[in-house]
Amino acid sequence: MTQSQKIPTYILSGFLGSGKTTVLLKMLSDFKKRGLKPGIVLNELGQVNVEGHMFKGEKMLEMLDGCICCTIQDDLREELQFFLQEENAVDVLLIEGTGVANPKEILEALTDPRLLDGFETQSIISLADASKFLEYQSIFSSSREIREMLNEQMTSATLILLNKMDLVNEKMKEKIYKKISKLLKADVEIIETVYGEVELEELLKKRMSTIAVSLGDGMEETGHSHHNHEHHHHEHPFKAFKIEDFPAVERIRFEKWLKKLPGSVLRGKGMVSLASPSGLYQFQFASKELEIERMEDQTCRTCLILIGYNMPIEEIRTSFQQEVLQTYKV
Repeated sequence: MTQSQKIPTYILSGFLGSGKTTVLLKMLSDFKKRGLKPGIVLNELGQVNVEGHMFKGEKMLEMLDGCICCTIQDDLREELQFFLQEENAVDVLLIEGTGVANPKEILEALTDPRLLDGFETQSIISLADASKFLEYQSIFSSSREIREMLNEQMTSATLILLNKMDLVNEKMKEKIYKKISKLLKADVEIIETVYGEVELEELLKKRMSTIAVSLGDGMEETGHSHHNHEHHHHEHPFKAFKIEDFPAVERIRFEKWLKKLPGSVLRGKGMVSLASPSGLYQFQFASKELEIERMEDQTCRTCLILIGYNMPIEEIRTSFQQEVLQTYKV
C-alpha cells in the first residue's frame, strides 16, 4: 500500500456474546491466506483484555478501561496515527468496539479531519445474537438502556449478521425479522450466520462512502461518483460530507449557517479560518450549538465535515457558498 492510499477500515459492532471476536478471527485468518497485512483495534471496558492472547503476533492496538465511543474517543484519534506510520503500514484495519459501543461514535473518531485522508470506512458490521434478540428487545426482560444501545447498533449498521441462527426456530425467526423491519431506516442487508460463518467477500463489500469536496480547486468529488451513490442497493444513508480548502469566513455568518442546517445533519466539526479574530480554529457543532477554539498548529488546511443521515448534499454545498462564502467564485 502506498502512502497516498487510504486504509480500508471496518467497524465490528454488536452486543456482548453476539460473536464479534469469532468473526474478527475468521477475517484475520482469511486476510493472511490472501497475503494481506491486517491491523486491529481492540477495545475493552475493563483494564485487561482477556482475549488478547488470541491475537499474539498481530499488528494491534489495545484500548482498555473505557469505551471507544465515549471515554476514550480522543485516545482513539491519537492512537490511529500509529497505522499511518510507514513502518506500521497495514492493508486493512478492523476496529472491534465493546459490546456497548455506539458505532456512530467510533465513526466520528474516524472522520476526524486529521484521519479522514488516512482511513476510509467501508462498512459498519453489526452482529446480533438471534437466540437472545427478542429477549433483549422486550420491555419485560431488558432495560431501556440495553434496548436503546442495541437499536443504535442495528440502525447504524451497513450490514447485519444475524448470528446463532441454529438456535432459532421458524416462528422465532419470523418475529425477529418483524422486529428488525421496524428498526431499520434503510435497505440494509441481513445475512444469517452460524458461528459467524460468512464469505469474506460479503464482509468486505464497500457499503459506506465519504464524499470529499475541495473548494480550493473547484468542485470535485473523490471516490465513487454521485450516480453510484444513488444506485448502490445496500448503501447506508449515514455519511460524512467534507468541504475543504475554503477561504476565511466570518464567525457570525458561519454559526448562523450551521444552525440553519437540516435536522438530518447530526454533527459538524473541522478547522475554519476566521476573518476576525484572524487565525485557524477547531470547531465542534452538535445539538445546534457551536464550540470553537483557536488551534496551536496554524498550518492545517481548512476543513468542514458534516455527519448525518440522508443529507441533501447539493443543497448544503450551495448554501455554504452563498451564505457563508458569498463572494467566493467557483
